[in-house]
Amino acid sequence: MPGVRSRFFREARAAAQIRHPNVARVSHYGEQDGECFYVMELVEGETLEAKVRHKGPMPLTLALEVIEQATRALAAAEKCGVVHRDIKPSNIMLESDPAGGAPIVKVIDYGIAKILNPEAERGAEQTQTGFIGTPAFASPEQFAPSEQTKIDTRSDIYSLGATFWYLLSGRVPFVGRTFNDIRLRQAESLPVEQLKGFDVPARILALLRSMLAPDPKDRPQSARELLSEVHRCYTKFNPEARSRRRRVVFAATGATLVIAAISLGAWLYQHAQFSGQFERSIAVLPFENLSDDKENAYLTEGIQDEILTRLSKIADLKVISRTSTQHYKSAPENLPEIARQLGVAHILEGSVQRSGDDVRVNVQLIKAANDSHLWADNFDRKLTDIFSVETDVAKAIADQLRAKMTGQEKQVIAAKPTDNPEAYHAYLRGLAYSLKPENSPANALGAQKYLREAVRLDPKFALSWALLSFVDARGYLTQALQPTLALREEARQAAETALALQPNLGEAVVAKGNYHYFCLKDYNTAVRYFEEARQLLPNNSRIPESLAYIERRRGQWDRSESYFNEAERLDPGNVNLLTQHAISYIELRRFPEALRKLDQVLDITPDDVDTLVAKADIAQAEGDLPRASALLVPLHPAADDTTVLEAQVYQAILERRPGEVIPRVTEILAKLPRKVGDGRAANLSLFLKNSRQIISCLEISR
Repeated sequence: MPGVRSRFFREARAAAQIRHPNVARVSHYGEQDGECFYVMELVEGETLEAKVRHKGPMPLTLALEVIEQATRALAAAEKCGVVHRDIKPSNIMLESDPAGGAPIVKVIDYGIAKILNPEAERGAEQTQTGFIGTPAFASPEQFAPSEQTKIDTRSDIYSLGATFWYLLSGRVPFVGRTFNDIRLRQAESLPVEQLKGFDVPARILALLRSMLAPDPKDRPQSARELLSEVHRCYTKFNPEARSRRRRVVFAATGATLVIAAISLGAWLYQHAQFSGQFERSIAVLPFENLSDDKENAYLTEGIQDEILTRLSKIADLKVISRTSTQHYKSAPENLPEIARQLGVAHILEGSVQRSGDDVRVNVQLIKAANDSHLWADNFDRKLTDIFSVETDVAKAIADQLRAKMTGQEKQVIAAKPTDNPEAYHAYLRGLAYSLKPENSPANALGAQKYLREAVRLDPKFALSWALLSFVDARGYLTQALQPTLALREEARQAAETALALQPNLGEAVVAKGNYHYFCLKDYNTAVRYFEEARQLLPNNSRIPESLAYIERRRGQWDRSESYFNEAERLDPGNVNLLTQHAISYIELRRFPEALRKLDQVLDITPDDVDTLVAKADIAQAEGDLPRASALLVPLHPAADDTTVLEAQVYQAILERRPGEVIPRVTEILAKLPRKVGDGRAANLSLFLKNSRQIISCLEISR
C-alpha cells in the first residue's frame, strides 16, 4: 500500500538520523521486490536479557552504568523527535570491547519507532495499528493511547524503568495473562518485596517509583531530566567514586581546600576531555598545483575539497571548514600560529601533479605544535581512478589521529560517487567554480554549466545533483543567476533526485533544506532538513550557520547565537559568518560582544572598510562621537559607496556640523546616474535626499 510504504520510509529516515554511540544506527533502508527493508548496524555482544538469564541479576553499580548509557540513547532519540516504543532488555545490547574496557550499551531495533512530529501525524498515521511493544515492559498509555496520554519519551522512560527493575531482580515488575491484567497491576503500588534480598537502596527505589509512575506527568518529563538523576545515583553508589570522595576529604584541611580540590579535579577532567578532542582536530590547507598546465587547478582544488569532505563526515574528528583555510598558502612557514588561529592540533598539506592521464597526489600530516611530520605518502593514479586517492587519504588520516569510525562512516568514506570518470571531472570543474569566494554571475554560471554536464553524463550521480541544487538555490536567492521559476524548479528537482538516489547522503538532505530556505522561505521545513543533515555531516559549518540565520529571522535570538557559536567552532576564519554574528549582537545592543567579533574580522582582513564603519556605527550608538570620528575620518569612499557615505553624513549630523557635508551631498546628487532601474543609484539618491532634508532642518534651527 502506498500509504504504508511512505510511512515506513518516513519513520526509517527518522530512525536513521539518530547518531549516538549508544544507539545502533539504521544505516540503509529501501525497497526490493516489493518489500520494504532497513539495515541496522551489527553489534557484537549480548543482550541484557541474555546476560541476566545466564548470570543472574546485575550488581547495582553495573546496572546503573547500563541504565545511564541507555538514558543517553533516549536523550539522543528525543532530540531527533523519535520515541522507541519497545525498550526492553532484549533490545539493549552490551557491546564487546576488544580492549577489555567498560561495556558499551547499544539500544537496538528502532523498527517501530514513532516520530514525535505533530505535523507529520496530522498528515498521515504512523505505522502502528493497535498495541505496539512488549506487554511486560510497555507503559500504561501504550495499552490504551488517547489524546490525553500520547506516546512520547515518557513512555520509553517507563519501559526503561521496567528494564532497570529486571536488571536488579531478574524479574519484571508486573505480570499478567492478559493486557488487562497487566494494566490493572500497573495501577497498583510497586511490588517492592520482589527486590528484598538484592540490597536496593532507598534512593534507587525512589528512582524506580518515578520512572514507573502510572501517570506520565509523574515521571521525569524528559530523558535529560532522567539522566541527571541516574548520573547522581551512579556517582553516589559507585565504590570507586565513593573512595575518591573519601580520599579528597581526608586530604583536605578545610572547606576551602575541599572546594579547591574538587574544582581542580573538574578542571583536570574537562582539560583531559578537551585534550583528547583537540588531538583529533585537523585543518586541510590549500593543495599546491604542480601541473605544467595551470588549467588543472580545478583538479587540485577538487581533490583537496573531496578529502576534506570525507574527513568531515567522521563525527569523532573536528575538521575546519574550507572557508577558514583558503586564506593560507599551500605550504606556509608558520604552521604553529595557523593551527592556533584555527584551533587544531594537526595540519594536512598536499600537492597535485597531472601529466597526461597520470596524476600524483602527495600529502603530509603535520603535528603543528612541534612542526613534526606524522605521516606522508605519494599516491600515483590514472586520471580515471582518482576517486580512490581521496578515500585512501581520509582513511590513513583517521587511523593516524586514532579517530573512532562507525561502520556507516567507513562506508560513506569509501563510497564511490560515480563510475563515470568524465562525469566526475565535470563535477570537479563545477565544484571549483562553486568554491570561489565571490558568488558572481560568472562563477555561478560556470558551476551550473559543468554540474549539468556531470548529471547528463551520469544521471545517477547523486552528489552532483545535490551540488547543482545548491548552486541554483543560492543563485536564486542572491540573484547571481536569473531568479526565474525555471531555475527554482531545477533546484527542487535536483535536490529531490539526489535524495531519491541516496536517501542517506548528507549533501542531498542539505540541498533540500537549502531549496526550502533560499527559494521558498519555508523556514520550518528547512529546519527539519538541516537538523537531519547535522547527524550526517557533523563537521559541516554551513548547516549551523543557516540555522543561525533562520532562528534570527524567527526572533529566536538565544538559539541563533548557539548556532553561530557552533558554526564558528568549525569555521573560525569565515569573515562573513563573524560579521553576521556581530550584526546580531548590534541588533541586541550587546555592543562589547559585537566589537570583539568585528576585531576578529579585522585580524583576518585588516583595514576592511565595512568592518571599520560597523565599529563607527557602534560608537555613534553609544554616544562616543570622538571614537566614531577617529574611525571614519581616514576613510575615503568612492562616490557610490553608500556604507561609508551614510556613516560619515550621519556623523556630521550628530556633531551638528552640516555645513561641511552640504557641498559634498549636493555634488554627489548632481553626479548620480539617471538611468531607470539602477537600484544602487536609486538607494543612494534616496539616502542623500533624506540627509539633505535633515541637514536643512538643522540649519534652520541653528
